[in-house]
Amino acid sequence: MSDMVQPDDRSDRDDGSAPTCAVEGAVDAPVPIADIRGDLTRDAPLKKLVWFKSGGCADWLFEPADLADLKLFMERLGGSMPIMALGLGSNLIVRDGGVPGVVIRLGKPFSECEVTGDTTITCGAGTPGILAASTARDAGIAGLEFLRGIPGTVGGFVRMNGGAYGREVADILIDCDVIMPDGELVTLPNSDLKYTYRHSALPEGAVVVSARFEGTPGDPEEIGAEMDRIAEARENSQPLRTKTGGSTFKNPGGMKAWQLVDEAGCRGFKVGGAQVSEKHTNFLINTGDATSADIEGLGEEVRERVFRNSGVALEWEIQRVGRP
Repeated sequence: MSDMVQPDDRSDRDDGSAPTCAVEGAVDAPVPIADIRGDLTRDAPLKKLVWFKSGGCADWLFEPADLADLKLFMERLGGSMPIMALGLGSNLIVRDGGVPGVVIRLGKPFSECEVTGDTTITCGAGTPGILAASTARDAGIAGLEFLRGIPGTVGGFVRMNGGAYGREVADILIDCDVIMPDGELVTLPNSDLKYTYRHSALPEGAVVVSARFEGTPGDPEEIGAEMDRIAEARENSQPLRTKTGGSTFKNPGGMKAWQLVDEAGCRGFKVGGAQVSEKHTNFLINTGDATSADIEGLGEEVRERVFRNSGVALEWEIQRVGRP
């Protein structure tokens, strides 16, 4: 994981450890494809699209051409299959059995970010955090610097109330545009999302397509200096140059997850090809050949050891999706 967007390598295999991608019964397209302009792929490998570089395939992967294309696709799907949106694949474990239903990947058509008011910016759901923060900086809009420190894209931030360095999306979101599972496009204000720590009330299968954020007037040089401070702090404390998925566990109230993991003796602990980072113990890493089962199993073993040591039941922050 790093502040640079991960390469979009769509090759089906990179070694012999990739899982089989056969999906029983998924022969025909899930919707009539007339007038659908995006790419719809059956049995699509996902491991190249997530930062852990592990996991199975999507029954179907849809990469819409634009908002209208996505809306038409979801209207035709009509909530008949599970839907999962995918951005940069940062805070995500895709299990080795693959993801049922349709994975919707929001790429370049959803990555525009522009200034839309004196202290507001509007970003597509595929906008990386670093781009959102930089757009605000260049416009002299303060308060969004923390987005520089969150790996991933706006759609994921909005759904999970992403945060870092003392701030979170709930502090800056005005509203967001969302396509509901039945294809209806709605605008939801911040209050409707009922944000709590790393959680929102967005229903399963709803896809965030854009969001509006509000900051305060600021000096671009001071904003840039704060962004540089955040970048340096991440570089010094986190294993950015490894195959990882960001912060693994939520911080329990008044405590730090990394400290609980460290005190339980888990620094450097391994399961298969997965390891607890030596640099930051709230990060799991793929040392090269880990399966998603290795990574998830390591996380569960860490949770067990922490509970035995401290009595604290850590909660996963990384999303785990798909079939075991």
